Amino acid sequence: MIFGAALLTQVLLATAAFAIPTSKERLAQRVARRASGAHLTTPKQVVEHVFTDAEAAQGTNATHAEFSSNWSGAVLVAGANTFKSVTGTFTIPTPREPSGGSGTHSASAWVGIDGDTCGSAILQTGIDFTISGGRSSFDAWFEWFPDFAHDFSGISLSPGNSITVSVTATSLTGGTATIVNHSTGQTVSHSFSGQPALCQENAEWIVEDFSEGGGLVPLANWGTVTFTGVSAGTSSGTASPAGATIINMEQNGRVLTSVSTSGSQVSVQYTGP
Repeated sequence: MIFGAALLTQVLLATAAFAIPTSKERLAQRVARRASGAHLTTPKQVVEHVFTDAEAAQGTNATHAEFSSNWSGAVLVAGANTFKSVTGTFTIPTPREPSGGSGTHSASAWVGIDGDTCGSAILQTGIDFTISGGRSSFDAWFEWFPDFAHDFSGISLSPGNSITVSVTATSLTGGTATIVNHSTGQTVSHSFSGQPALCQENAEWIVEDFSEGGGLVPLANWGTVTFTGVSAGTSSGTASPAGATIINMEQNGRVLTSVSTSGSQVSVQYTGP
């Protein structure tokens, strides 16, 4: 009986080991999804919000925000050829399933140029965070929309890591995307050229429900992502998020975020289920 039980245990452990993908297999799966164009960070999708009497009476930030089905955060808006760079630092959150949720849920924190009033191109870079079956995973990526996102290699990511994300437009059709993990000392960067032209009208700090397979992915609860050291380089100097347009995420008639700005910070809090 003891031998039989031990043999059964070994068989079960071996089966479990084969069932759990290795880190290399998970990376290959993510690369395949990227290569198929499945993962896409898209321009802001506007939602016409209907204010309740309670919202109007409370005067919360919801009454002074724009609403989107996929974006939440802050956007600076100016004339063409204004914004040349955008940067911000945040701590990688521990994603959780929303209340009553199961399966795979994700979100993405990023900085970028354009995508709000100018939707023809976006230069952006950021971090995806996913919770699936109780396991969290993270991806660092760069994208020049309308191309899909591409994963960086050579950078490891964990909850609590301090991350700086930056983009710089060296021209309307070229630039760089850089991610620094201050917790590990790793830096990755990608250079673009010959891309669809930017307008350089928008600078943004966003937590997004990104698209995959033609629709928005089920949204993870990220707690709060606070971008610090926020700035946008312009043709005449540096801009802070003061006066930025606040964007809250709304899906199926429910506002899922609370966004605020203060000094050189943009805070994006998940308030959904």
